[in-house]
Amino acid sequence: MTDYPTGIGTSDLSSISLLGQDLSVDLLGKVTFGELAFWLVAKRRPTAAEGRVFEAVLVSLADHGFTPTAIAARLTYYSAPDSLQGAVAAGLLGGGSRFLGVTEDTGLYLDAIVQSLDADTTAFDDSDWDEVARTALHAAKAEKRRIPGLGHPVHKDGDPRTPVIMRIADEEGTLGPHLRLFAAIGRVQHEVLGKNLPLNGAGVAGAALADLGLPVTMLRGFALLARTAGLLGHIREEQVSPIGPDVYYSVDRNATYVPPPVVPPTPDHSGEGA
Repeated sequence: MTDYPTGIGTSDLSSISLLGQDLSVDLLGKVTFGELAFWLVAKRRPTAAEGRVFEAVLVSLADHGFTPTAIAARLTYYSAPDSLQGAVAAGLLGGGSRFLGVTEDTGLYLDAIVQSLDADTTAFDDSDWDEVARTALHAAKAEKRRIPGLGHPVHKDGDPRTPVIMRIADEEGTLGPHLRLFAAIGRVQHEVLGKNLPLNGAGVAGAALADLGLPVTMLRGFALLARTAGLLGHIREEQVSPIGPDVYYSVDRNATYVPPPVVPPTPDHSGEGA
């Protein structure tokens, strides 16, 4: 008989088990949803300090206005109001290299650099991290590689989320090598890249989550988890005060049809010389 092991959850006639705990007895009313989300992935319960940082990151990523993800969710709901799950899914599918996915991209980028260091980084001061950041940025510049977590389409003078998450992580003792490297990138990027790009909130979220010891290949999932709450808010607002019809009509009525050029068919010479 094939065995399918899982350490997440199971149930029988009278009980539900989750992460080795009795759901009804040990978890309900005793564990927050944020703690549970952390626990499910890390397979360990977060400390109070880790929980505060983790929850702050989730809150920071929940919504950012009429982003493409929110617009996609609203338009999908307008098109299919019978499919709430379709609207949420449409919004989540847009989480990529420009929106939401930056959280994981930044975490992966920073973690690769941290893992490559052959030194005890706990003894690093800011000047040491600045030098690591310079080396990494020079390499990225030579490869014409974009630095994830740098720049924001709206907050060009500084993302207001970044210093707050940095401060909370510092207060809780979870400000580790990923956040310290990210801060160093912010300090030296102008001298290397010749630009003045702010450290964005999605990037600092990725650095903070990586410092909590969460798998960097799962960081996008936490961004999507947070944004799900924001999308639910947008969909509820769409039910009460819809903008979907106006967005659709505005695009449709202002569309300019430009017919493609007429290209004559390619002569068929396959039968020649037969």
